[in-house]
Amino acid sequence: MIYRWRVRSGLFVFLAIIVLARPTWRSIVSGLDVCAFGLLIRAWASGHIKKEKELAMSGPYQFTRNPLYLGNFFLGLSIAIGANSWWCAGLFAAYFLIFYPPVIREERERMKRLFPKQYEEYKKRVPMFFPSLTPFSSGHGLKFSRALYLKNKEYRALIGSLVAYGILIAKVLLF
Repeated sequence: MIYRWRVRSGLFVFLAIIVLARPTWRSIVSGLDVCAFGLLIRAWASGHIKKEKELAMSGPYQFTRNPLYLGNFFLGLSIAIGANSWWCAGLFAAYFLIFYPPVIREERERMKRLFPKQYEEYKKRVPMFFPSLTPFSSGHGLKFSRALYLKNKEYRALIGSLVAYGILIAKVLLF
């Protein structure tokens, strides 16, 4: 249920950020750097996850149990930076703090149900959100899979980011 509200609310937050944004060329370039980092994390993660078929423990999942959400954090932060507005930063922070902790809890419970033995050991060794500097070696040597990246439709994050930054650039040019 929280997943549905997260997406719907995200659209309204995004629209509000676009209206409140006061971007500059400097803020856009700074935001794009952070955006690229978030997209890389998400792309890396999506090339390692077989949703609900296997517990992902390779790639970025060796450092954090939620690399896709960590990538989302950086994408949202990048938009707030690019928007160059404290209001936008506040909206992003409120949205992230309201929706992501419950979503992460729901996902943790689902992983416990789907992979009870594996998840318990994994949970003990890999932090929930903020990455560890030391990777957890699970013995799963899965390499990045372009096919998984495409199957997981991760290119949509790139498209969304291009649209968001296209709008910010339009605001700089037109206003």
